[in-house]
Amino acid sequence: MRLLQEKLAKYDAPQRAMAAGIYPYFRTIESDQDTEVVIDGKKVLMFGSNAYLGLTNHPKVKEAAIEAIRKYGTGCAGSRFLNGTLDLHIELEKRLAEFVGKEDAIVYSTGFQVNLGVVSCLTGREDYILWDELDHASIIEGHRLSFSTKLKFKHNDMESLEKQLQKCEPDKVKLIVVDGVFSMEGDIANLPAIVKLAKKYNASLMVDEAHGIGVLGDHGRGTCNHFGVENDVDLIMGTFSKSFASIGGFIASDKEVINYLRHHSRSYIFSASNTPAATAATIASLDIMLSEPERIAHLWDLTNYALKGFRDMGCEIGHTSTPIIPLFIRDNDLTFMVVRELFEAGVFVNPVVSPAVAPEDTLIRFSLMATHTKEQLDYAMNTIEKVFKKRGILK
Repeated sequence: MRLLQEKLAKYDAPQRAMAAGIYPYFRTIESDQDTEVVIDGKKVLMFGSNAYLGLTNHPKVKEAAIEAIRKYGTGCAGSRFLNGTLDLHIELEKRLAEFVGKEDAIVYSTGFQVNLGVVSCLTGREDYILWDELDHASIIEGHRLSFSTKLKFKHNDMESLEKQLQKCEPDKVKLIVVDGVFSMEGDIANLPAIVKLAKKYNASLMVDEAHGIGVLGDHGRGTCNHFGVENDVDLIMGTFSKSFASIGGFIASDKEVINYLRHHSRSYIFSASNTPAATAATIASLDIMLSEPERIAHLWDLTNYALKGFRDMGCEIGHTSTPIIPLFIRDNDLTFMVVRELFEAGVFVNPVVSPAVAPEDTLIRFSLMATHTKEQLDYAMNTIEKVFKKRGILK
C-alpha cells in the first residue's frame, strides 16, 4: 500500500460508529425536502433543515425552475466571466442589491464559494482580518488563503474584539468578518457594538447573512436590517440554500468593491455559473419572501413557542433567540445515541460533534421551518423530552 493510503487508512472513526449502530451521516432521503421526509421507506419529521421559510416545495418556486430549464437548458457550460452570464443572473444581482440596501451584488455558485473568494482576496499582506471564533468554516477557509494577518476574537465578545483591533496598525486595512446568525448556536451577532468598534478603529465590516435572511428584518432582509445598520456594514453576504430554497450565494456592497471582486475573486472567476433553474428558483423565492410576510410571522410564532418549551423542559439551549435551537448534550457518543433514538421515534435532527465543536460542547441542532405545524413541533418536543429524560440529559 502506498504511503498516502496507509496514512488515510488509519482513520476509522466512521467505521467504528457504524459498527456501534450510531453513525448519523448521509441518511438518504427518498422524498421531497419538506417538514416530513421519507428515509429507508420510513416517514420522519424533518427538524434538521435550513429551509427556514419552507419554500423548497412551493409550487411557484418549482415552476420557475422548470420554466428556466425549458428556456435556457440545464446549465451554462462556463463561468460568469466568459460564456456563463444569463440575463437571469443580472436580474437576480440587481434585485438582491436592492433587497439588502447595497449598490451592487455578485452571484456565486455556492455560499461557501462566496466567503472563500471574498475573504481571501479583499486584503493584502500588510492588512488584517479579524474573525469571530465561531464563524462558519467557509470564512475560516477564506482567511486561510489570505496573506493578511489573521486575528481571532472570542465569540460575540466586544472586549476581545477591541483588544485585537488595538493590535492593528492604524493606517492598514482592517476587515472584521462575522456571521449575522451563528449557524450552530443560533445566537445573533452584536452588530450595533461591532459597528461602533469598526467606526472607532476605522475598520470595514463583512456580515454573513446565510442564516439571517428570510428570518430577521423587514420581510426577511437579515440581521443588518434587523439592527438598522445596513449602511454601516460594508459587505453583506447571503446564501440561496436556506430561505431561498435553491443553491448558490451572493455578496453585496458598493460598486467599487463589487467591481474589484468581479475581476479578482478566484472562486467566482474560475467556477461555472449558477444553473438557470437555481437562479430562477432564487428569484421566485425572493418574490414570495416579499409577498408573503405571514410565513416569517408563523416561523417566529413557532420559534418563540419552541424556545419557551425547551427551556421549561430543562434543556440547555445556550443564547439562541432564532429558529436554530442547539440542544447541548456535551458528549460525543451520547449525542450519536440520542440522534439514533430520536430518528427511530420519527424525528430527524442533526448531531454537531467534535471536531466541529469541542467535545464538551457537542449538541443536537434543532431547526424550524415556517411550514411546520404546531402539532408536529409538539410531537418532536415531547419525543425529545422522553429521550432526554431516559438519558439523564435534562437539568
